[in-house]
Amino acid sequence: MPTIPRAWQRMLSGRRLDLLDPTPVDIEIEDIAHGLAFVARWNGQTEGDFPYSVAEHSLLVERIFSLRKPSAPPKWRLAALLHDAPEYVIGDMISPVKAAVGASYGALDERLAAAVHIRFGLPGELPKTVKSQIKQADKISAWLEATQIAGFSKQDANRFFGAPDPELTKSLKIDLRPPKTVREAFLVRHRDLLAAL
Repeated sequence: MPTIPRAWQRMLSGRRLDLLDPTPVDIEIEDIAHGLAFVARWNGQTEGDFPYSVAEHSLLVERIFSLRKPSAPPKWRLAALLHDAPEYVIGDMISPVKAAVGASYGALDERLAAAVHIRFGLPGELPKTVKSQIKQADKISAWLEATQIAGFSKQDANRFFGAPDPELTKSLKIDLRPPKTVREAFLVRHRDLLAAL
């Protein structure tokens, strides 16, 4: 009799998260913050003494989203902070690999994102306008990362991510920090946004 492959991951909290059927009760913010703080963006191909983590990227995306939409309610800022939360368990796949893998990666990501959103009081599926605004902040973050720590020229970054507003980006500097520091910053920001809901 063939064995069924294991489709769940045990988290440090002790939770077992089923990747094929994730439930909000199996999601803990400490697991998300810890996982994202240790997942490197750009496949680790960044300058500096520490990897640039998805947790650091998430903090930057939420900051950019908030700068661009200062009147946005805390729930959408929280959605921006959690926009890559599924990567705490599935890792960060660079865009060329996502394109090669196809729709199955996107479906997995969407299931996990819906469970995360529900766990923290957000709608399982975000409104299209909010999702689009977060995606725009994500692209600006990618441009900053590309030009500041990933070795891209501004011309290449403009081609791949679009040229951002220089007034917005001139004050945004990426400062690489140890995973423990980033994990704590992510938890603090999450707590502050939850308290503001």
